[in-house]
Amino acid sequence: MRSAAQFFTSDDGDILVVNGYAGTGKTSAVAAIVGALEKLEVPCILLAPTGRAAKVLSQYASHPASTIHKHIYRQKSFSDDGYGLFSLAPNKARGALFVVDEVSLIGIEGNEKGGNFGSGNLLEDLVSFVRSGTDCRLLLLGDDAQLPPVGMDASPALSPSYMNGFGGVLWARLDTVVRQGADSGILSNATALRRLLPCDTLNSLSLKTFPDVERIGGAELIESIADAYGRYGEDEVMVLCRSNKRARRYNEGIRAQVLFREERLVRGEKLMVVKNCYMDGIEGTDYIANGDMARLIWVRHHEERYGLHFADACISLPDYADQEVERKILLDTLDSDSPSLDYESSNALYQGVLADYSDIRGKRKRYEAVREDPYYSALQIKYAQAITCHKAQGGQWKCVFIDNPFWHEPFTADDIKWLYTAFTRAVEKIYLVNFKDALF
Repeated sequence: MRSAAQFFTSDDGDILVVNGYAGTGKTSAVAAIVGALEKLEVPCILLAPTGRAAKVLSQYASHPASTIHKHIYRQKSFSDDGYGLFSLAPNKARGALFVVDEVSLIGIEGNEKGGNFGSGNLLEDLVSFVRSGTDCRLLLLGDDAQLPPVGMDASPALSPSYMNGFGGVLWARLDTVVRQGADSGILSNATALRRLLPCDTLNSLSLKTFPDVERIGGAELIESIADAYGRYGEDEVMVLCRSNKRARRYNEGIRAQVLFREERLVRGEKLMVVKNCYMDGIEGTDYIANGDMARLIWVRHHEERYGLHFADACISLPDYADQEVERKILLDTLDSDSPSLDYESSNALYQGVLADYSDIRGKRKRYEAVREDPYYSALQIKYAQAITCHKAQGGQWKCVFIDNPFWHEPFTADDIKWLYTAFTRAVEKIYLVNFKDALF
């Protein structure tokens, strides 16, 4: 809090990076800061990299929050491949504090396929946007013990060597656990894992079981998941896996042996979007993002086109106030081991749809027609009883099952960060599935 007070009253910098570990009071501090500034009538804009993370931030700060993309970008045109081109929006705020949570998720390397945002460097665009306003400041919150963005060794927003290049950057670290570790096995284990970092390799771990951290084997798994659904509710239970292949196997098993589902999709199905999909009419965002959760309301009109399988569906979006969206969905990604539709299938779909509009003269109009085509813009979805830990970042669930990610020794820093991130997704209960004795 002293660092925050210095930040608000000093001319030394307009960016404060707070690296706060699990249990160190980061959420309480943010809630207090936002509450105090509201009383002083200082504008606060709360942002997060994903819709789910924005929802969590909004809940603990008791203040509206949105995604970074929604707030700082505006669509200006279309690219040659039919995707939207987004430029930085004007920052009309005056004297505002921008609070951005879960910044360990923010990458800097290029645009994700399926849309072009600003310079392609989200972190740089965020800083530029805030500084384009009048007397605005930026508070970045994160945890460098969590997994960095996919394909990166570290989180740029929490890296002094990267962030100090912007100038005017102040730093604060919260590393003292303010909740009693003995009261929470989840927090105790997370703290012990975090203290192993940084490391090159480790030959053993010393996890501990508690009433809220329980070991189970494969024979107990189905009954334990069924019990958890009954106790916490399906939406508050998540299985975390190291790979998409493991997540697919869990989803198959849970649907068959816990939920007793025989049809490919049923009403109420828990789904996850696995590729950005741009659309109008959703309050709070211009697009459904890769990693957003969804619930199936209805599905009909199954069909096969372009060598792929589609259906018409209506879904609700829990991270956006349960707004309902009617959209064509792509079924082939449901039980695929790949993160989303593979390149060959994506290209075949694109070429097939493009050929359907060959009668349209003018390259731009033809690409716009492709972009708006219901098959080309179909939602790519996966079952979401089990997901990868990377996809879980920014979210929290009351009960989390962690699939044993360790099939080799020694353990690396990436292994420790993976397990730390998995532990910190749970609020009340963790089940460690098939963890070896050597890990305890």
